[in-house]
Amino acid sequence: MAKKISIGIDLGGTKIMAVVFDRNFEVMATSRVPTEGHRGSKAGLKRIWSTIESAMDSAGVTKDDVVSCGIGCPGVVDFSEGVLREASNLGWSDVKIGKYLSKKIGKNVVVLNDVDAGTYGEYQLGAGRGAYSLFGVFPGTGVGGGFVYDGKILRGKSASCMEFGRFRMLGSTLEGKLHEPVALEGLCGRLGIASACSIEASRGNANSIMESAGTDIKKVKSGVIKKSIEAGEENILDIMNKSIMYLGVGVTSVVELLAPEIVVLGGGLVEKMPELYLEGLRNSVNTYGSKALSESVSFKVAEMGDLAVAAGAASYSKTKK
Repeated sequence: MAKKISIGIDLGGTKIMAVVFDRNFEVMATSRVPTEGHRGSKAGLKRIWSTIESAMDSAGVTKDDVVSCGIGCPGVVDFSEGVLREASNLGWSDVKIGKYLSKKIGKNVVVLNDVDAGTYGEYQLGAGRGAYSLFGVFPGTGVGGGFVYDGKILRGKSASCMEFGRFRMLGSTLEGKLHEPVALEGLCGRLGIASACSIEASRGNANSIMESAGTDIKKVKSGVIKKSIEAGEENILDIMNKSIMYLGVGVTSVVELLAPEIVVLGGGLVEKMPELYLEGLRNSVNTYGSKALSESVSFKVAEMGDLAVAAGAASYSKTKK
């Protein structure tokens, strides 16, 4: 007797994760391997399929048990054709990932942008359960954003949208003033924050960061920044507060335009410093937004963690059978 399972895949820059879910979306099995995107898309597709097979083997299921399947991918996705148009972090373009996996599984495979998938995962199964509309904000290496409205992912005619990290801010950087627009991810993503923190470390103003990471921005990760703040390095706290304020200005614009019921915050920076982000964003939206809309939105920390993209892709695929 078929077990009626759903499969979700998270195709990331560093890892591929396939998850088998039962009909209640409890995890039956997972399989995870390095992406190795530098080997090219053809090798990558085979690697994705072998990861799915490994997860199914661990769960004791076969292709005949699969009811639905979805994959969340980085970059620009043509969801109507199931094509990954461009994933700069993998070096892939125009990959017919939906067609390939559909042939392998024998079911139509839904292809989503990874942030859209993660946002949908939080909407259906995580911090946004029961909400009418949800805006997902994920500051990480860059800044991702996704929006779900009445069960539907907000997107264009054929491509994903909500490129929140590309919002432009006028006049400032984390280090000072600049008289041209700056992308939000440069102000609120980890690399932009790490760059500002490294400058402070090089000036002798952040001993904790210098001891942990030196001035190598690749080593100035979320945990290093948190440790610096806990050590009382006020200039690093100032950088974070400024970054969160800019993020809040961007979030305020979305609140004013789309009036989400819930804003869900996720990503590595938020996971390490949730209260700092929650308080800072609330303050920004209350300061810069209209009273009626700012009072109607609530802020929550994401609950799904590493499962968000796979769970969201799998859950969304069930609506497209």
